[in-house]
Amino acid sequence: MGVWEMLAVLLAGVFAGAVNAVVGSGTLVTFPVLLATGLPPVTATVSNALGLVFGSLSGAFGYRRELRGQGRRVLRFAAGALCGGFVGATLLVSLPADTFETVVPVLVTLALVLVILQPRASAWVRRRRERQQQPARADGGVLLLVGLTLASVYGGYFAAAQGIIYMSLMGVLLDDSMQRLNAVKNVLTAVVNGVAAGFFLLVAHFDWTAVLLIAVGSVLGGQLGSSVGRRLPPTVLRAAIVVVGATAVVQMVWP
Repeated sequence: MGVWEMLAVLLAGVFAGAVNAVVGSGTLVTFPVLLATGLPPVTATVSNALGLVFGSLSGAFGYRRELRGQGRRVLRFAAGALCGGFVGATLLVSLPADTFETVVPVLVTLALVLVILQPRASAWVRRRRERQQQPARADGGVLLLVGLTLASVYGGYFAAAQGIIYMSLMGVLLDDSMQRLNAVKNVLTAVVNGVAAGFFLLVAHFDWTAVLLIAVGSVLGGQLGSSVGRRLPPTVLRAAIVVVGATAVVQMVWP
């Protein structure tokens, strides 16, 4: 990897770390850059996953204030993310790439629709609870846990836009602020990237230069993104998710 290629990977890591902290889909920045340096797709995927672990941790640390009081919720969701991330990583080394590449744009598009409809969907869920005199569940129930676990399977496989899927599911099924949900999203992303990277360490080949550059860049970007993201109003944050997600879909389906 030449000097200019190394600089491009580093800058991509910074941008990905910032985007992941605020929205998600940072992989759609780093992955194409790694491919452009000549890395094979699987090597690029696993190197990217390991490097972005540190950025995810950085983003979660930046949102530590919003994580207060969510300990039980985070532990419950993290257990599902751990299992899902491991399954997804296993699929990456055992299934043809075309299998998930066909499904990914559909999943992300559905997630974006949920994000757009989230205010109305959440209001409908609240009204339904009130009519049935059911208290709101702090953890979203079994449906949310299953949904987040399945999203983590996808995240362990490819990771792009997993944060958008997390936010769409939690936004509909939890009665909480977007910023607090975004904090949980960063923790879940760190868990999935971590377990996937740990699995890849045993069975896959890494480009350690790429890992180091993305790790350094994404840590810096994670702090930058969390600093900016924590100040965004819910409407702006939701709009950012939709814009990044739509760009991700176009990038994935464009020939």
